[in-house]
Amino acid sequence: MKLSARILAVALVLILAVGAVSAQANWKPNKPITIIVPWGAGGSTDQVTRVCAAELEAALGTKIVIVNQPGASGSVGTKNALDAPKDGYTWTAGAAADLATYKVQGMLDTDIRKDWHVFLSVANVSVVGVNAMTPYKDFSELLAAFKSKPGQITVATAGQSSAGHIGIELIRKYTGIEYKHVTYDGGNPAVIACVSGETEMTTQLAVEQADMIRGKKIRPLAVMSDKPLNLEGFGEIPPITKWVKDFKTGPNYFGIFIPVGVPKNVVDTVERAWKNVIMKSTKVQEYAKSRGAMFAPSFGKEAQDRAFSYYQPVAWLYWDAGKAKVSPDTVGIPKP
Repeated sequence: MKLSARILAVALVLILAVGAVSAQANWKPNKPITIIVPWGAGGSTDQVTRVCAAELEAALGTKIVIVNQPGASGSVGTKNALDAPKDGYTWTAGAAADLATYKVQGMLDTDIRKDWHVFLSVANVSVVGVNAMTPYKDFSELLAAFKSKPGQITVATAGQSSAGHIGIELIRKYTGIEYKHVTYDGGNPAVIACVSGETEMTTQLAVEQADMIRGKKIRPLAVMSDKPLNLEGFGEIPPITKWVKDFKTGPNYFGIFIPVGVPKNVVDTVERAWKNVIMKSTKVQEYAKSRGAMFAPSFGKEAQDRAFSYYQPVAWLYWDAGKAKVSPDTVGIPKP
């Protein structure tokens, strides 16, 4: 074979190889994708997942169906996604801290770093909100009531490991208060319980309380941050550090999770869609701005690192409070 012919043959092989890799990297779904939201309709996970799903449909060329499967603080729906066929058509969603601490709490044997591809969209903050008919006008008055009636103030949350539960546990850690925990199948039902008077307060996320705060059905006393929260259509909610100087917490990241084991081209395709669509999405940005969240999309190692920065202290919060069954350091989460 002449040299030119050999070069041509090698070039042809390379072209075919590159084409094969390119074809493998492009996933074209041939049926709808299901995202299991393991919390009730209308809550924080449900809200942002539906916004992101609508944005991804055009990019992926298929319908995305949202299925709410609440139960056991999100672990039921998450397990169903984990156990589904690894064909790329079943995902789940939620807070990365929930997913990362199920094993610590003895709810589900899964590891966010080994078992899941993480795609984050927004970061949320919790708000101390009270029923508008309660007498508490600021956080100091609520704190005084907690201390005068230990274990009697009712707090609505979406259950153990939910953002609301993390919030009230952080308050307990820094102030020493005791409370009466009332759980629901999602952030939205917990907020409605507070509005209806079933509970005196809730510590669920700003995105879940926003409409009721604007409608004056819930009185926000503090945002769990060292900075105030400016909620569109309401105004400024003061930071909890105004009253609890050493209070520390971080951004609570939410997103979509795809089980490890799906074909690589599924992950490659979703990563491209996340980079080209979600990270530039005005709809996700508008959602975050209108509901008191932070637009913070990421994927891959960056997403895992961001998630770890929040769930590491949360895992140890549960352990130190006696609300975990497995020590975090035995599952690869060292003490901060």
